[in-house]
Amino acid sequence: MAARSTARKRTTTRKKSTGRKKTSTRKKTTSTRKKATGTRKKTSARKKTTGARKKSTGRKKSASKRKYSRGASENVREEMHEFKRGKLRSGPGGKGGKVKSRKQAIAIGLSEARASGKKVPSRKGSRKKKS
Repeated sequence: MAARSTARKRTTTRKKSTGRKKTSTRKKTTSTRKKATGTRKKTSARKKTTGARKKSTGRKKSASKRKYSRGASENVREEMHEFKRGKLRSGPGGKGGKVKSRKQAIAIGLSEARASGKKVPSRKGSRKKKS
């Protein structure tokens, strides 16, 4: 029999991947941006406007009377303050349940302002209170 060599064959084992891909060996370049020195490219002259006016879609800018008096808005502000803190209750004397919506809180403030004679528009499409 032939003499066996005592050297063993080495088996290469692969490392288990950790789930991350190897990053490329490419050098990262640091880009240096030039800061703007305040000089801008001048644009061409503006178009001349024709005689037609733009239709305004916003509120009227003319001085008109207030729909709600300052006192009425103060009443609403106070009611909203109570509502946000969970203290506002509906019904006469606050004997009803807790108010749960903003709309209801605003309505209570407006009705109190109406009752105290402040300038508030009348209610639309609802029954009027008898006094």
